[in-house]
Amino acid sequence: MEKEIACGFHCIKANHIGVKFGNDEILKDINLHIHCKELTVIIGRNGAGKSTLLRALLGEIKHTGNIEFMDTKENVSRHLRMGYVPQSINIEKHMPTTVYDLFASFISKVPVWLKVDKRAERKIKESLAKFEAEALIHKSIGDLSGGELQRVLLAISIFNEPNLLILDEPISGIDNNGIQIFFEYINKLKKEHDMSIILVSHDFDLVKKYADRVILIDKTILKEGTPEEVFASKEYKEIFAKNI
Repeated sequence: MEKEIACGFHCIKANHIGVKFGNDEILKDINLHIHCKELTVIIGRNGAGKSTLLRALLGEIKHTGNIEFMDTKENVSRHLRMGYVPQSINIEKHMPTTVYDLFASFISKVPVWLKVDKRAERKIKESLAKFEAEALIHKSIGDLSGGELQRVLLAISIFNEPNLLILDEPISGIDNNGIQIFFEYINKLKKEHDMSIILVSHDFDLVKKYADRVILIDKTILKEGTPEEVFASKEYKEIFAKNI
């Protein structure tokens, strides 16, 4: 039985997205309907264009096509707010920058080295509390575990209540317990917010367990549907034949 399509108050569509680097065509005619309150996972071989697609959606690279965001409640087009959690950030062990410093640099116009803004500190604690991470606020970034850092990055990424949350291999270097906790938070975001979530992953066991929708790409979309539909498809088997 096919999963019921999630219903929310907005609709996000990427239409005919294409990317070229010189004469090399990296993405061709990508069309996506990203459903509200769903976790959509993008899979593909190395070099298939997964990270390039995320960068195009984020507006970081030049691309053809367009991205639509419709408020279906009022039937009007609106500005799309996006949150982003990268695969990794470069952090030196025991660096003096704290979670407060990192967070405040994103949300405050006041240079963080001048003073601790009590109002900003309160807002940051409230955001971190959504991921049970408020106790980390004055901890050095370099001393965080992989799971702690991801919770902090998640809190930062949803601070401005994005319509679309983009996650690029967000569980690299996290242990099994941390992975389970991470996806519990993702499920919580899906249930409590009218948010669309896109995740890139190479861990197909996790994709099968947690994804609502899977998109297989190799420069263009080869197959999309439920995890069961995509992993049983001939397109998936042709791409990953050596691993089946």
